[in-house]
Amino acid sequence: MSEKLKLMVVDDEPNNLDLLYRTFRREFKVIKAESATVAMEIIDTEGEMAIIISDQSMPDMTGIQFLRKTRQSFPDTIRILLSGYAEEQINCDFDQIKEADIFKCVTKPCSLPELKSVIQECAELYKARKSL
Repeated sequence: MSEKLKLMVVDDEPNNLDLLYRTFRREFKVIKAESATVAMEIIDTEGEMAIIISDQSMPDMTGIQFLRKTRQSFPDTIRILLSGYAEEQINCDFDQIKEADIFKCVTKPCSLPELKSVIQECAELYKARKSL
């Protein structure tokens, strides 16, 4: 495949953004956003992302709210929710996760090999959806 898939990482913590960028920049065109609002503006310009990784706890809106907003315009995008709280995941309303079409919820801190494996799975799923 000649062109890299677009991977958006959304997190209000700069260190997390940098780590995710460094981890995935070789395989993907990584686009960083420090808030859901900024991410929406970038998506308006850049168009569809193959994969979006969003933190759940952000100041302007939750990761679930943000991912739900992206679903309407880009149903093929694969969505991952990062959460720093295991209980938050458990308490997450299953209907909200389903409504936002979240592929996986990953608890932070997660191991990079585990996250790479999840992202690889997402890339394969996206390519299958797009028949690339």
